[in-house]
Amino acid sequence: MTKIGIIRHGRTEWNKEGRAQGSSDIPLNEDGLFEARRLAKRLSGENWNVIYSSNLLRAKQTADIIGEKLGQLDVRLDSRIREVGGGLIEGTTEEERLTKWGSAWRDLDLGREKRESVIDRGLSFLEEIVKEHENENVLIVTHGSFIYHLLDEIVPELIREEKPKNTSVTKLLKKDDGWGTEIYNCTLHLEIEG
Repeated sequence: MTKIGIIRHGRTEWNKEGRAQGSSDIPLNEDGLFEARRLAKRLSGENWNVIYSSNLLRAKQTADIIGEKLGQLDVRLDSRIREVGGGLIEGTTEEERLTKWGSAWRDLDLGREKRESVIDRGLSFLEEIVKEHENENVLIVTHGSFIYHLLDEIVPELIREEKPKNTSVTKLLKKDDGWGTEIYNCTLHLEIEG
């Protein structure tokens, strides 16, 4: 049985400002670096074999902090787990989108990546990981919308009352009959003092 820990990267200035990031390569801010260190401390008490990360800087920085804390685990970059491409909305806030395109902006073709494309690359990545890391524990550092789309596809029964938070952990188990979930969107590491 393969265990997969899916992590959303730490916060960035664009997260703080409510800007759509998509494939824009934005670094972590100070809050994001702090969150990543807290998460790394939490994960250091667990057994992980390998870390995969999106090749976007905010995910890679988060993964590097975790890898160092877990005893210099290598971070393997994979573009298939990048954030959903945002097209023309990248860098904009909701208010700016409403002003520029109106309240139905989500229905417009603004060059955003289609759900099918996200699912295709996500499933291709997961199939390869499960095959290559059978009976291992694999960390994946990626992005909020990517996580949301992927989980909606592989564990649709999972009740998601909120979207993945920065540095949240979701743990999945690959069993013979499909995917199961241990935890979803957990950020307990941010609530602990010290």
